[in-house]
Amino acid sequence: MRLGAKVNLVVCQKSKIEDWVQHFDGYYEKVIVYDLTNKAQFECFFGSYQVQQIDINNVILIGVINYELVFRRNELSRLRDFSLMLDESSLIQNENSKRAKFILNKLQPENIILLSGTPTNGKYENLWSQLHLLGWNISKDLYWKHYVDVEYIDSDEGYPIKVVRGYKNVERLKAKMREYGCRFLKTEEVFDLPNQTFTNFKIDTPKQYNKFIKTGLVTVEDREFVGDSILTKSLYARMLCGSYSPEKMDTLKDILQSTEDRMVVFYNFNDELNRIEDLCVELDKPVSIINGQTKDLKCYEEYDNAVTLVQYQAGAMGLNLQKANKLIYFTLPWGKGSCGLWEQSKKRIHRIGQNRPCFYYTLICANTIEETNLAALQQGKELTDDLFKEVQE
Repeated sequence: MRLGAKVNLVVCQKSKIEDWVQHFDGYYEKVIVYDLTNKAQFECFFGSYQVQQIDINNVILIGVINYELVFRRNELSRLRDFSLMLDESSLIQNENSKRAKFILNKLQPENIILLSGTPTNGKYENLWSQLHLLGWNISKDLYWKHYVDVEYIDSDEGYPIKVVRGYKNVERLKAKMREYGCRFLKTEEVFDLPNQTFTNFKIDTPKQYNKFIKTGLVTVEDREFVGDSILTKSLYARMLCGSYSPEKMDTLKDILQSTEDRMVVFYNFNDELNRIEDLCVELDKPVSIINGQTKDLKCYEEYDNAVTLVQYQAGAMGLNLQKANKLIYFTLPWGKGSCGLWEQSKKRIHRIGQNRPCFYYTLICANTIEETNLAALQQGKELTDDLFKEVQE
C-alpha cells in the first residue's frame, strides 16, 4: 500500500482473504488488520475509522474484503482519504456487474493500486474499467472507437453482431497507460521462483472426430452427438477430444503412473471429471476435487500421491497448490478470451512457497479444434505481454 496511508481497503477473492491478513500481520509493523467478511471485525474497522483511533495510536488501518461482498457493505462508500487495492483487478472488467459498479461509482479512494497477472485476458477492450478507475476519464464508447477495431456481421437471427477484429492506435494506448501508472513486472522479476518446464503431448486424432466435423453427427459409446449449430458443434468437437478419446485417457494414465508425486489435473466437463476420477481409483490414487459443487482438498493435504482435479472456473484463480509441482492440462479453457484463466492456472503450483521445478503437461489431439484453441490462447497471452512490455519500457 502507499507509504503513509492511514486507512487501506484491500479487495480480493474470498480464497485469498486469509493470505492477505497473514501477510499484513507478518510483514508490517503498527498495523491493525481486519477481515471485513466478519461482521464484528467490520464494525471494529469502521468504528476505529470513525473515532480516528488510527491517529491517536499512530497505526495503519487495513480492511480486507472479497469481491462478492464488497458491494453489500455500503458503509464503505463513506470512507475518505484511503488507499484502495484490488487484487486480480480484471475481476471488475465487466463494468455492469454489481461489484464493478460499486467500486467504480461508490468508492472514493485517494490512491489506487491494481494488481493482476492477467489484466486483459488477451482482449484490450477489457482494460477500460480498470483504466477508468485509475483516473482516465474516457467513456467506454470513445475508448472502443479509438482503440478497438470492430466489424459488424449478419447473424442467423437476422441482426448484426459486433465482432472484434483487432486493435488500433496501440502506441497511443500504451502512452496513456504509462500516463496513468501502469507497470508490468513478471513474477520471476519479483520473486525467486523455480524453473518451469512445459511439454505438449500430441495425441492421434480421435477416430470419430473427422466424421463428426464432416457430418455433424456421430455416435460414441451409445451417446449421440448432434452438431446442429456452431456452438454445439464446437462443444461436441471438444468433448470428443477429451474423455471420449481413448488415446488421451491412455496418455493421462501413463503420466499418472509415472510418479508417486502429487499431481494437479485441470479439466472442463463433468464427463472428464467422472472418467479421470475412475482412472485414479483404478490406479489407487487419492483424489481431491475443486469445482462449482465441491471444494475438497483433504487428500491433497494428506497424501503425497494425491491427484487434485480442478475445473477452470472454480480453481484457476486463488488456489494455493504448491505442495504439487506437476500439472496436467487434460483439456484447455476455451478461446482467446480464456487466456487469463490459462495463465492463472499455471500459478497454482508456481508461487511463493514452491521450492521445486514445476512441470506442465498439455494433452492435445492433433489436427483438431484443440490445436486451434491452443493457438488462440497463446495469441491472447502474446497480446497482453506485448502491450505491457512496451508500457514498462
